[in-house]
Amino acid sequence: MTDRGQTALRQTSDMLTIGPSSLHWTGKKLVIDVDEISSLPIISRMRGRITLTPPALTQIELPLTADGAHVWRPFAPIARISVNLEAEGWQFDGHGYFDSNFGTRALEEDFSSWTWARYPTQSGATCFYDAERRDGTRLDAAIGFTPDGQAAHVSAPGSARFNRTLWALPRATRADPGYRPKQIKSMLDAPFYSRSVVETVLNGERVQGVHEALDLDRFDSPIIKSMLACRVPRRAQWKF
Repeated sequence: MTDRGQTALRQTSDMLTIGPSSLHWTGKKLVIDVDEISSLPIISRMRGRITLTPPALTQIELPLTADGAHVWRPFAPIARISVNLEAEGWQFDGHGYFDSNFGTRALEEDFSSWTWARYPTQSGATCFYDAERRDGTRLDAAIGFTPDGQAAHVSAPGSARFNRTLWALPRATRADPGYRPKQIKSMLDAPFYSRSVVETVLNGERVQGVHEALDLDRFDSPIIKSMLACRVPRRAQWKF
């Protein structure tokens, strides 16, 4: 992931290009062309194409704060994904999703922590958004999605803690009573953020999905932000 200046940006109604990488919506598929160089400690090139094909798009947004300063937009919580990168073992097909967050304030201003998860189910997919806000209130959302793009709040089991990350980041997700969720695969393990594949049981159904945990108290630390500057290179003068 690279920070680039305004000269590296091009945008149309169906394409977003940032430097050598781009996203293109064809009307039926989202085509993502990647051409980047990874950061320290292992510097390597990541290049190839990712194609996301959703059966339908949703028309909903979830405000994360009462004033709407932060919004979660699940464009395609159910989709098929095809990955074809120029690296051995990075060619596969599977289930995927596409979402985004928007905001008018920094996340650390309004949240101290959150967990988010998306689990494919027999009927579609279920997403959980649980957050601790700075004003002392909580976000406690469980939303079910169907393949035709319909969404509705659903009843969900309570939160259950499971193993901390290598950086001792606490984690929790929803699970039926008596079941302890478990990590199946680590995807990203940072001092303030974790992304992983987690297995849990929801209403009697064993599922595996993407889970994230974010500690914004840690993120707000000057030490962490200085570390991020090393991990995320900047190319302010990049031009086409």
